[in-house]
Amino acid sequence: MSTQSMTLSEAASKDLLRRHGVPFAPEHVAGTIEEAVAAARAVGLPAVLKLNGDRIAHKTERGLVRLGLATEGAVAAAADELLAAATPEDGPVSLLVAPMLRGTRELIAGLLTDPQFGPVVMLGVGGVLAEALGDVAFRLAPLDLDEARSLLDDLRLQSILGPFRGEPAVDRDAVAAVLVALAEVAAAEPGVVSVDLNPLIIVDGRPIAVDALVETTEVRS
Repeated sequence: MSTQSMTLSEAASKDLLRRHGVPFAPEHVAGTIEEAVAAARAVGLPAVLKLNGDRIAHKTERGLVRLGLATEGAVAAAADELLAAATPEDGPVSLLVAPMLRGTRELIAGLLTDPQFGPVVMLGVGGVLAEALGDVAFRLAPLDLDEARSLLDDLRLQSILGPFRGEPAVDRDAVAAVLVALAEVAAAEPGVVSVDLNPLIIVDGRPIAVDALVETTEVRS
């Protein structure tokens, strides 16, 4: 018997994480162009469309994301393009329809499994400067709210956590709650190998995850 890892679709990843308290924007799964338009009407325009599937892990690199769709016509055209871009290797696919969120600050958060120490929760500064800054902090799971708050304190770029460009300060307790939720995933979902929340957009001071990827183990005989 062997064990290998597999990734869940974005929709399935969010469903799993939402059960443990990770905050996401309201979104719908659509199977057709007509359903995508109706979903965009429900979540509000402008909307975001993504191609969704268990075998689709790198949507941005493949051009499988459409942002800022301001009209129902634009949603319909984007849905048509994304469904047409699916390949046989992608397997069954659908469309994720969500509202377009805007914020000037982004964080990244996640869960990884260290071969020696086990589950580790991660928090870092996201956005276009994420790789250049390398501002990331880690804590072993499990962790409580106080330990999660201290993870925020470990980030070097503290200035973006305060009031920023007319936006309120980051709600540290809300971010800490996301980190505790990730630790709870590790405890409650033993098959989960890693979680990637990238980005966590700060909207009116509070974090909202707009993308999620969960890697889990699959046992084969």
